[in-house]
Amino acid sequence: MIILLSPEQPVTDESAIVNTLLERGLSLFHIRKYQLTDTEMVAYVNDINRDYRKQLVLHSHFHLANELGIERLHVREEDRKQHKQRAFTTGFTLSTSVHAITTFNTLDTIWDYAFLSPVFPSISKKGYGITHTVLDDLRLRCNPHVRLVGLGGIDEQNYRQVFTAGADAIALLGAIWNSPQPIQIFDTIHKDIQKELHHDAK
Repeated sequence: MIILLSPEQPVTDESAIVNTLLERGLSLFHIRKYQLTDTEMVAYVNDINRDYRKQLVLHSHFHLANELGIERLHVREEDRKQHKQRAFTTGFTLSTSVHAITTFNTLDTIWDYAFLSPVFPSISKKGYGITHTVLDDLRLRCNPHVRLVGLGGIDEQNYRQVFTAGADAIALLGAIWNSPQPIQIFDTIHKDIQKELHHDAK
């Protein structure tokens, strides 16, 4: 499974790229646009083909979820610690973020999956993950109920290491949005993963 997070700053042809990647097999698209007004968020979502609503995940503007037909919400770590997810345990699929495998191991079953980061030094946030990464900590995973999604610095060169270490899925950000050829980068990773899955199924 490949998840894509939206860029923090607007990108030229952003919605067209998102639509193309969803069409080409992107599993989920996380909309992390805290700064948008309600009207801007509605417009942003409406620029994405309605056929993909079940694959969209909101990081904010949860009060618009029903209106937009979005069934997935991502609860930030600081909000999870304040138990804000309790308001959304019915009718939504929830995900969250953690930064330590020990925290991941304590997550309960209301979470479909959790981002664990940074797996590698970040591409989009310069300096983040330089002194500490969590790739080697994946071997300490002992929570079988929540899917683990590796996030941070993952690109077409290193993503295999994340699966080998034990992640269930990967999340991309800088590898796509910082690239002049985002669709080609996605295709390279996606096709390789599909080839591996086909090989393992034999």
